[in-house]
Amino acid sequence: MRVAFAGTPEFAAVALRRLLDAGFQVPLVLTQPDRPAGRGLKLQPSAVKQSALQHGLPVAQPRSLRLDGRFPDDAASAQAALQQAAADVLVVAAYGLILPQWVLDLPQRGCLNIHASLLPRWRGAAPIQRAIEAGDTRTGITIMQMDAGLDTGDMLMRESVEIAPHDTAASLHDRLAALGGRLLVDALEAAACGGLVRTPQPADGVSYAHKIEKAEAAVDWLAPAAQIERRVRAFDPFPGAHFRCAGETLKLWQARASADLSGAPGTVLQAAGGKLVVACGEGALELLELQRPGGRRQPAAALLQALAIGPGQRLSD
Repeated sequence: MRVAFAGTPEFAAVALRRLLDAGFQVPLVLTQPDRPAGRGLKLQPSAVKQSALQHGLPVAQPRSLRLDGRFPDDAASAQAALQQAAADVLVVAAYGLILPQWVLDLPQRGCLNIHASLLPRWRGAAPIQRAIEAGDTRTGITIMQMDAGLDTGDMLMRESVEIAPHDTAASLHDRLAALGGRLLVDALEAAACGGLVRTPQPADGVSYAHKIEKAEAAVDWLAPAAQIERRVRAFDPFPGAHFRCAGETLKLWQARASADLSGAPGTVLQAAGGKLVVACGEGALELLELQRPGGRRQPAAALLQALAIGPGQRLSD
């Protein structure tokens, strides 16, 4: 089976490598254009492009796939490349571009998507982060037959995993990426012998995982401590929860909620013995791992030695 592939970040690169390890032919890889990154803002290829080039695969990087959009030449070039690839199916994983109808209709077996949730829960751009933020205890991978809607296509395969109390977006991402690659290979092997069954998504239980905005990462001390703790984990590694303290913006990478302490939200309750505890709208939050501007992540005990923080001090978002 000839499998064209469209994806951009490491989540997708894991699936691409799994496809190649399983022996599938990949005649074309689509990925986002190189983006500036790092201190020097040099153009950097996506994780998928790096994997594709390492395996000698042809790569196309259109800015759009809409033939009537802002970049019609890009779209026309991508269309020609896909037609020449003559793929039986197009696999899509965190690609980042909307697929117009001509793309959905081009491969004989259509387009399959690897989505990092148990659809129909958490359709959209940030399913991993939103599942942690909401306090879900399980999530998973859905292999879906794509249609013109936003993650609304028929389900082909589904498998769940537990969200552990300590999971961050980074740790859950890695487990789901590995699961997505395995389920994708299973789905393609089943499709090759006619063994895939399409199941429409239920109408109940639909929710949307909206894109993470940097403004969400400011800690709201009026919120319950348990909610703040989940958001800290959901926003690790991006964009990183943060708050103002002693004239600096500190990143908060690890915290633990407690219902035993209380006070005015944003007030430091304890700042001694290596412990830094802050009152929230409900309960209190022990700040375990933080980062100063330009510094590294460090335990609260190290921060307390460097900054003047004491009980009664008010923190801001």
